[in-house]
Amino acid sequence: MTPVSLTFSDLSNTKLDPLDRAKQLAAMLLSKRSEASGAPVARQLHEVLRALDASDRHGFQRYLATEFQPDRTALRAAAERYLADGTAEAAAALARAADPPRQDLLRRINMAPGGTGALIAMRSEVASRLRSEPELKLLDADLKHLFASWFNRGFIELRRIDWQTPAAVLEKLIAYEAVHEIKGWDDLRRRLAPDRRCFGFFHPALPGEPLIFVEVALVRGLAAAVQPLLSQDTDAAAARERAARADTAIFYSISNCQDGLRGVAFGNFLIKQVVEELKTEFPQLRRFSTLSPVPAFRQWLGKRLLNESEPDAALLPLLESDGWWNAPAQSEKLRVPLLRLCALYLTRQPSIRIDPVARFHLANGARLEQINWLGNTAPRGIQESFGIMVNYLYDTETIESNHEVFVNDRTVVRSADVDALLAAEHTPRARSPAEAQPRDAA
Repeated sequence: MTPVSLTFSDLSNTKLDPLDRAKQLAAMLLSKRSEASGAPVARQLHEVLRALDASDRHGFQRYLATEFQPDRTALRAAAERYLADGTAEAAAALARAADPPRQDLLRRINMAPGGTGALIAMRSEVASRLRSEPELKLLDADLKHLFASWFNRGFIELRRIDWQTPAAVLEKLIAYEAVHEIKGWDDLRRRLAPDRRCFGFFHPALPGEPLIFVEVALVRGLAAAVQPLLSQDTDAAAARERAARADTAIFYSISNCQDGLRGVAFGNFLIKQVVEELKTEFPQLRRFSTLSPVPAFRQWLGKRLLNESEPDAALLPLLESDGWWNAPAQSEKLRVPLLRLCALYLTRQPSIRIDPVARFHLANGARLEQINWLGNTAPRGIQESFGIMVNYLYDTETIESNHEVFVNDRTVVRSADVDALLAAEHTPRARSPAEAQPRDAA
């Protein structure tokens, strides 16, 4: 640990290696007792960190993760005191003793202008190394803990995105779109048409930098395919008429713009606030649903079908043929079994842990409403889920109860249509041609 006898002037003039200089500034920052004395050190540390190359940033992250641990002696004493009397005061003292100095250091780094963005970028880099370097998990956990406080709903602002939005933000919408690529300004114009709505969530510590974008289509009935929603339509009058007749709002893209904030819960608040905005503007809306991808379904099913004892293994050669989705006869053979298997995938606990989109919406109180055949025939949709898309329905009357049963026991609340697909799992399936051949007696 850096000796605190060094002064800020010493570090400003030193010829230290950049990484060592960053470490000594971090130790000095933690030793400062007041915000006034710490602020210039935080600014200097921020400048040094911005200049580090990737290798030195990695070294600094490991330094943060392995140093700045709680004082073991003090923690043991606090734990023994709590076990002895169990008072609220003892519990508070134990919490203070268990709080790692690293969290205080991160808070102080955040005092520098641009500190919040730098810490978000740090967590994004750390997350990519967690599997190979588990010692970084402590730093990741502390950053996530702090972000959960800094990015709570009281600080987050919802803004509608339209053609009056600054061009810099519109460019970020194009760049950050993570579900359905926006192919330039003409495509963006369709996303912002009168029968569409787009919202961005922003935080005062990141001016002009979005946290999340939400894209909505105003339609009649549940949309079962995304291509019609993305198709070019430049007739503004027709779009306004569609918006006036719409009874359903379809959330067809929710893009997280900051990798470093993954795992920080915005979902329930995000959906509810957008729903309230839409209900105020369009009181005739009766349903609020997503049209969502199933990003891990193909991977899950591919592994399942490799098992020769799997009854559906005969599907694999059909699925591996090029362009089957454009051949109606071949596609129809796959429709029923794939919808059944997707329903199985989306309602079984191990699968829910795999699929991030399902986990997000179910944990936020949505109901698994409808599984749609060839809902996305773009290359990415075929690659991820054989084109299948899902409607998750947000019923404002049941969001809380749905959330509770999913979080408490992983029960997936679902519609009768999904139950009907699951029931097909227990009915006899048509045998493949190979299975239908008579077998010699043993």
